[in-house]
Formats: sequence, structure tokens, C-alpha cells
Amino acid sequence: MIQTLFIDQHQDLHDLEKLKDLKRRFMDTSEMAHYMVDLFLSAVHVRKNGNLPTSEDFNPSLNPDNVRISLKFIKVEFKSMRIDGMKLDSSPRPQSTLNQSAAAQSSFSRGSKKLLDEIFVGIDRDVEHIRDKLVEDQKKLDVVSIVGMGGLGKTTLATKVFNDAYVKHHFHVRVWVTVSQTYDKRGVLTQILESIRGQLHLEKANDSRLRELVHKNLMGKRYLIVIDDIWHIQTWDNLKVFFPHDNTGSRILLTSRQTEVAMHANSDGLIHHLGYLNKEKGWELLCQKVFQGRDCPEWSIKVGMQIVENCQGLPLALVVIAGVLAKHAWGKKFWKEIAERTSSYIVGGQNGCLETLGLSYSHLPEHLRECFLYLGGFTEDYMFQVERLIWLWVAEGFIQKDGNISLEDIAEGYLMDLIDRNLVIVADRSKSNGGVKACKVHDLIRELCLEKAKEEGFILETEKLILSPQFSNGITPTYKLVRVFINEESINPYFPYPTTQNLRTILCFLNIKYSGNAIVNGSFVLLRVLDLQNRRRIQFSEDMKLLVHLRHLAIRIKSEGFPSSICNLWNLQTLIYITAYRRSVVLPGNISDLVNLRHLLGHKNNVFVFPLTEKPMNLQTISSLELGNGVGDCLKCFPYIKKLRCHTYLETEYDFKSLNYLVKLKLIGNFETSVDRITFPTSLKTLTLERCGLPWSEMSIIQSLPNLQVLKLHSWAFNGSCWNTDGQEFPQLIKVLEYNAIEGSCWDTDGQKFQQLKFLRLEGLDLKTWKAYSASFPCLKQLEIIGCHILEEIPFEIGDIPTLELIQIRGCRKCVDESARRIEEEQHDFGNYNLKIHII
Repeated sequence: MIQTLFIDQHQDLHDLEKLKDLKRRFMDTSEMAHYMVDLFLSAVHVRKNGNLPTSEDFNPSLNPDNVRISLKFIKVEFKSMRIDGMKLDSSPRPQSTLNQSAAAQSSFSRGSKKLLDEIFVGIDRDVEHIRDKLVEDQKKLDVVSIVGMGGLGKTTLATKVFNDAYVKHHFHVRVWVTVSQTYDKRGVLTQILESIRGQLHLEKANDSRLRELVHKNLMGKRYLIVIDDIWHIQTWDNLKVFFPHDNTGSRILLTSRQTEVAMHANSDGLIHHLGYLNKEKGWELLCQKVFQGRDCPEWSIKVGMQIVENCQGLPLALVVIAGVLAKHAWGKKFWKEIAERTSSYIVGGQNGCLETLGLSYSHLPEHLRECFLYLGGFTEDYMFQVERLIWLWVAEGFIQKDGNISLEDIAEGYLMDLIDRNLVIVADRSKSNGGVKACKVHDLIRELCLEKAKEEGFILETEKLILSPQFSNGITPTYKLVRVFINEESINPYFPYPTTQNLRTILCFLNIKYSGNAIVNGSFVLLRVLDLQNRRRIQFSEDMKLLVHLRHLAIRIKSEGFPSSICNLWNLQTLIYITAYRRSVVLPGNISDLVNLRHLLGHKNNVFVFPLTEKPMNLQTISSLELGNGVGDCLKCFPYIKKLRCHTYLETEYDFKSLNYLVKLKLIGNFETSVDRITFPTSLKTLTLERCGLPWSEMSIIQSLPNLQVLKLHSWAFNGSCWNTDGQEFPQLIKVLEYNAIEGSCWDTDGQKFQQLKFLRLEGLDLKTWKAYSASFPCLKQLEIIGCHILEEIPFEIGDIPTLELIQIRGCRKCVDESARRIEEEQHDFGNYNLKIHII
């Protein structure tokens, strides 16, 4: 029955309403069974801790007969079902499992496939028109607007203009700000400052100080500010005071769905109304997304043009439908079905567009649906950090186990599948390996997520949510799992018992008032995810130790010391424990009881101090670990660690060789002591050293690491004024040298050959003379030089590297900027226009 309902991919069968109804009932029954088992375990745990008030109030009634009866009826109905005269359970099925099918469907390629998420069709003339207006010879501040409905590609067009080579060259400062419907002044100011100056620590700065910094950093410069997705006139009136009018030829580019906002911002300026794609451009976009440069089959043209016509020129609809078709690129019958179904939709308005986009949801495999719906609960324009999103998916139970592949790797495959289907947008990539670091969803896709999630009772209302004893009347069965995403301010959620004892998730994005009595009355007993890290300094309640189903806990605590009762939460997979700017967090002796804990993170200023224990843990990630006496014994506690940041305080040897899964390590010493010797595992791909004071002879150890791709040397990583690397090779090095890592005023790379080096950054170095040769960096694509205040010039030979695409310079002397310009001019004389120079 499971094979037929959930694994076999027979579209004709799954289109039958009676089969869909049977499938839905089966899932509901399964959910009811999960609910009862988990409730039973909670009841046992509460009674075991009988001294707590909850033990008197919490007394669930459990009746497994309901599950048995429901399964019996489903089984009988399934056996009696006939399709084309054949019983469903009579045909032989291939031997497979749900896990294997899900894994096969996801078939992730983790970087081996280049994602086509930046295909621009039919907007070249629009780009030229807007660019010419932005760079025209007019000194006063001017506002240019792009206006159109959701899904027409306003942000895509603005992105193309923003990244145009001439625009980059023309403006001293370029800033991108996303506003959306809910305007957050502090958030906008922070976005501007971080675009100009990089990551800053602005938590303590008030709004007046932020505004002052913005004005100071823009004054006297020719700047371009893109304000994406602005909805209200009042928002513009609030924003415009941030930007200085100093006749430097600066520009502001707005994107909005509201023409009145553009008219109010500048009635005399250019307002570019974005139109729909014509059939030819629509077909070109569909082909590029589906066939990815390959020739399309002859049969696809007629039916494809019908699909294009049905999408009525809306790029977002075309892109999402292309994501559906790409999975069946050569299926003529499937294309015809899609063409017939899209013909019933009118895409002229948002509702019609949502129906068209809904086709992409109906063709999602089961294992991706919950992951997709989950995205709708987050705030508009939310930037998902991929690593955190994956941890949440795993904690929610969305990821199905497949052999020896880790749940995190399978989840990454799910995400790549959603990206391939054009339902998720890549927002940021790693410079070192091109992997996806952050992603987001289009506003209309988020609306689709919310609509489907509410239809299926997957999440509660996220806007203007007030939980009261009446909220659950008639909404969901008592066993239906409930997820709450709190996005609105000025609410004080009340979670009544027993109506919300099926609550599985609370994700809070705002600093709400948190009431601890919710746990006492039993409302939270089935929680799997509790994320209150945006709630400032909550007081940890001892009743939290009853939440034995918790898999993901994120809290910002104000109590002194790490509560030992957290170690009772044996299901925890991810713990994000943030405390008030204290240096060390001493963990209790029973921390190893968290047998399922895989990721332990704290505030950037927190360092975890582990007790000495012989019991190994399953930790894969530790944000910051203190290594003191008994270093070797401590490291043996983490045999499966993959990512580790640790601090050293002693003059001793540090041996990481036994950590066979370790791929990323940051080791921070101090200026008072130096490390005698460090040994590393061959699995290491990323290494950061800071203040270790190693002798340069130890570099040979790093050189010998066969899988090293990223090397960062921060201040006083090595001790000595001379680094002679003649004859050393780093075969897979991608990133090297940051933050004054090397002492001495001269770096000569003669004899070195970084065979696969793609990205090189020199940051904060005491480097005066740099001698380099094109043969030293045969594969270099990007060079960044940041804050090298005494560097005299960039070696002229760098320009001869055939693969070099970008040189970026920030905070260096004028002579460095001039040397970069000379390199650019010479390469242009040779006909090489691929090399770009970006000076901040």
C-alpha cells in the first residue's frame, strides 16, 4: 500500500480523486499514531518528574483503537480499489523503499551542476535605457523607478543594472536595500552600512548614530542606492532623509508595484513601466530554463508556445512552469497535460498567477512538499542561511534517512531540487567553492506557500496572530501537528492547554513577551523546534526539561551558567545557546547525555568549556571551544566533528590528526604564548590560524595536507619575519592570507605554483613589496586586497593570468589603485575585456 500510494510514479493513478483521498487519510492516520506515541512518552517523562506542577495537570487520554480502526478501513478500501479493471494490490511491484525513492528523486549534485538562476531574457533594452539615465551628466540627486506587478522581473532588471560593468565603474559606492511591505528603519540603515563597509557590529548603536554613519559614508561620494520592493509613500518620505544631496551625480533606483510611490518620489524622473514578455521572448526564456542550451525537440515548439501563451508573458510564471517541465524535458504527453491545465488560468492578476504557480506545487514529490511549505512561515524577503534552514528541516522530521548519507547532505539535496525547480532563489554563494550560502523566495512564491500551508493545516496564521482559548475551535483535529511562526509585533501569545498540546514548532522572529506558564500547563510537551533567540534574555525555566521531544533549541539566556537540566533533552540535535557577552560558558558534567546533539553554537563572543569525559559525543559542529589542559582527551570526545573553532591558551602541541571527519578548523591562540606544534588530519579542507606564533618550518605540515582548499592566516599566525615557500605547492588552495598573518615587508612567490588557486585575498597585511608571477597562479579568478596600508603596488604580471576575472581593492593606498588601473589598461590594449577592476 505504501509502495503504491507514495513511491510509484504513475501519474494516471495519482490524478484519481479517490486515490488522493485514500492517501490523505493514510497520512492523517500516520500522524495520529505519531501524536499518540509522542504523547505517551511525554506522559511517562512527566510522571517520572512528579515534583513539578505539570504532573498534576498533564493527564492525556490515549486511545490507540482509533488508529487501528482507521488503518483497517483504509486497508479494506485499498484492496477493493480497481483501476482499469485491475486491483491495485494485485500487480507486482519492484522491491524498493520509501527512503531509496526519496533519495533518488532528490538526486543532488552539490556543486557539480551549474545552476541557471541568472538567465536574463528580453530586458537588454530596458537595462540600457535605465543605465543611460543613471549615468547621464546631471549633478543633482535623481530618482529612477521601475514599476510593475509581482513576477514581472523588477528585481531581476534592477540586479542586471546594478551589476553592469559601466555602472560599477561610474559610481564610487553601490548599495542594495530591500524594504518590502513591513518597513524597518533600523534594518535599512544597517543594510546600507554593511553594503559600504562590510560586516559591522552595530547592536549597541542607536538609530540616530546609524543615520549619522550612513550620511557620513555617503557624503562627497557618487553613490547608487537601489531600494527594492518599496510599497508605501510614507516609507519613501522616511527614507529620503538618509541620502545627502551634494551634487555629485548620485542616483536612487526604486522598484515598486505602486505607480503612486514612484510618482511621489520623483514625478519628473524616469518611471520605467515593466511590461510582459512577448511570445518569442517567452519561448526563449522557457527553452533556456528547460533545455539549458541544448536544442529543443521539434514536437515541443507548438505545445511549448501554447504554454507560453497561457502564462501571458509573466516571467515568474514561465520560470516556475519551466522548473516543472525540466523534470520531464522529453515527455511529450506531460507537456500536453501542462498546456491543457495552464489554459484554464488567467494570469492577469495575482490570484490567477498563484493558480498557475500552484502547478509547480502539485508536481512536487511528497518528500519536498513539507520543506517547501515551511518556507512560507518566515517573514517576507527573509534571507535563509542554508546551514540553519537545513538544521530546521532535519529537526522537523522532513528529511528521510537513506543509507549512510547524512541527513544534512540529503537535506542539501532537497534544497538543490527546489532551486532547480525555480521555487527558491540563490541569494549568496561561497566565494571559495561556489556553494549556496543563502537563499530566498519570491513574494508570490511565499504567498503560494502560505496558501497551501493553510489549506493543509500545516502552519497557523503568521500575521496578526493572537492565540486564545478560542483559536483552535474547528480548525484542526486534536492530533494535527501545529506550527506557529510569530512575525508580528505587539502580540503576547497565549498557548492554552489542552488545545495546543499538539504544538510542534514555535519560531519567533521578534522580541515578544514570553510566558513560562505555557510549559507548566502542558501546552508545549510535543515541541520539536523552539527558537526564541530573538527574545532578549529569557529566564530559563526548569520545566523546559520536560520537552523531551525537542530537537532544535535556540535561546538567548540571562541566567548565570549553563542549566544542567538542558542535558535531559536527549533528542536535541541543534542547540543555539546565546548568553550575555560572557567569554566562557562552562558546560556541566552530564553534557554527554545529549547523545543526539550534532550542532552546538553560541554568541560570537562565547567560548564553550567542555568537562573531561571519556564518553564520546556525536557533535559535528562546535562554534567555539576552549582547549586547555588535557587537550588530547578533550578532542577524543568529538570523533565525528566536521567544523570546529577553538581557542588555545597554553604552549603545547595540538594534535587534531585523529579527527578523521574534520573539514573546517579555525585555531586561535593568544599573543602571550605560542604553539609548539600542530598536526592536522588529511580530511581538512579549510584552515584558519590566528595568533598561534608557529615557526615557519611548520608550514610544511600545512603544505602536505592533500585536501586543503582554504587557508587563512590571521595576525601572528606564524612567528618570524621571513617565509620562504620556494618549492612548496598547495595543490587545491582556494583562499589564502588574511588579517596581518605574515610578518615582514616583502613577499616573493618565485618558485611557488598554486596549481588550483581560484580566489586570493590579502587582508590587513604588513606587506610593502609583493613580487608575483602569472605562472604562480595559473587558475586564479579573483584577487582581493583589503586594508594593506603600506603595500606599494600590485605586481604587473598578475594581469597576465589568463583566468583572472576580477581585482577588488578596498582601503589601500592610492598607488595600489593606480597599479590596478594600469593592469586594466594594458589588458584592454591586448583585447582582454574580461578582467574587471573594482575599487572601493
